[in-house]
Amino acid sequence: MTYKTAFITGAGSGIGRALAHRLADLGVAVFITDINEENLKTVEAELKKKQVNVHARKTDVSDKDDVFSAANEADKALGGIDIVFNNAGISLSDTVEKMEYSDFERVMDVDFWGVVHGTKAFLPAMLKRGNGYIVNVSSIFGHIGVPTQAAYCAAKHAVKGFNESLHYELKDTGVSVHSVHPGGVDTGIVTNGKHINTMSGSNDLEEMQASFKKSAITTPERAAEIILAGVDKGKYRILVGKDAVWIDRLSRWMPNRWLVKFAKRLEDGSALT
Repeated sequence: MTYKTAFITGAGSGIGRALAHRLADLGVAVFITDINEENLKTVEAELKKKQVNVHARKTDVSDKDDVFSAANEADKALGGIDIVFNNAGISLSDTVEKMEYSDFERVMDVDFWGVVHGTKAFLPAMLKRGNGYIVNVSSIFGHIGVPTQAAYCAAKHAVKGFNESLHYELKDTGVSVHSVHPGGVDTGIVTNGKHINTMSGSNDLEEMQASFKKSAITTPERAAEIILAGVDKGKYRILVGKDAVWIDRLSRWMPNRWLVKFAKRLEDGSALT
């Protein structure tokens, strides 16, 4: 581990919060951000109990100017950022037919453009220094498509492509990008997301939460461990969870058979378990 300072988006809950705690335990100074100020303050208080250097700032990752302002503040507070985790994300459940453009655009603004803003805010300084880590969170849904998740899948596929292009551009610069693809992680993304239509045309949030809970086989804490271990080992692509591993393999090795197999799993409700 060569990083001493970290910047994290979406640190108010889930994987972001777990990363902040894990890094604090390792003695890394952290600058945490989230759009949910109440959650952010809670995490800030938790981290301060660990006697680490922590700063917090409410930030909307979909707002480029806000992200760049947060990056400048973090740089001044911590004397430069060694590792950036572009982790913030939101979910939307709706069919393509019925989806409002405003909802689709919001998901892209947060889940894709938020990653772009966070990357471009820190990349120039890292390149100038000749070192740094950019950790951009996509999803296993950045490898496959899932019904009623077109906006989310599109954003995560976009992050995957963005990461891969950047990976080649950063060769021999001392700066690395890491593409993170979690499977089912037990976070609040469904609870806090926007859910409008299912395939049957109705939305039952309790049923959706129960289904997600069943498929969320990895804890945020374990996800944080896997991500940091992957970065420390120099892995470009980091799959989080056993479900992410088998979905990745099957979808790549047997793309046509995968479509048939996955469709059957969707029918019996075991798609991600």
